Amino acid sequence: MSKIQSSGGRKIRAGEPGDASGSKGAETRRIILHHGVQTAYEVGLNGLSIGHLALVSGMSKSGLFAHFRSKEGLQLAVLDAARSDFIDTVIRPTLAERRGEPRVRALFENWLECGIVRQPGGCLFVKAATELDEQPGPVRDQLVQDHRDLDDTIAQVFRTGITERHFRADADPYQFTHDLNGVMLAFYHSHRLLNDQSAEARARRAFEVLLDAVRIPSRHHQT
Repeated sequence: MSKIQSSGGRKIRAGEPGDASGSKGAETRRIILHHGVQTAYEVGLNGLSIGHLALVSGMSKSGLFAHFRSKEGLQLAVLDAARSDFIDTVIRPTLAERRGEPRVRALFENWLECGIVRQPGGCLFVKAATELDEQPGPVRDQLVQDHRDLDDTIAQVFRTGITERHFRADADPYQFTHDLNGVMLAFYHSHRLLNDQSAEARARRAFEVLLDAVRIPSRHHQT
């Protein structure tokens, strides 16, 4: 999810079914995909179909087929829409913050809020990672790329903390990325599946432990 310039990994040429070039059709597509992300969040990407989406969106199956051509095309478009949603609500606001620890904190806070409010666009990537892990094909390939892009983004955000001398020069950005992913996955599990009222507090404590481990000693307990 680091390639913010594009809302998804695939380029669409003008005139194709996915063309979003300022027409009424583009707005219709946006509304359809909004329903698609919400539906996939509830039933999974495999449970998403043109027939199911026609039912929840109030459109005809033939109209949806004209937009997406196949179930796979619909799944890829929904992933693209979810990616855009996550970028707009988590990544962009993060990159607007000051470099270094403030930016790392913003990333954590924005991501945590995404999980607390059960934002479909962000939560879908957690659900799909389990759903598609043993199902090879273009949809899984796109999901893998999205997760790798997010890892690269987290690592780059962390590197600004090294550059600004907030974190140790020998700290490993991808180890921090791995550990932060672990904190967030544990939070999603506790908050959503177990309905653990302490999930947010535990995630915050775990995040502070991660920061304490990488800060330059003189900056401990500073924000």
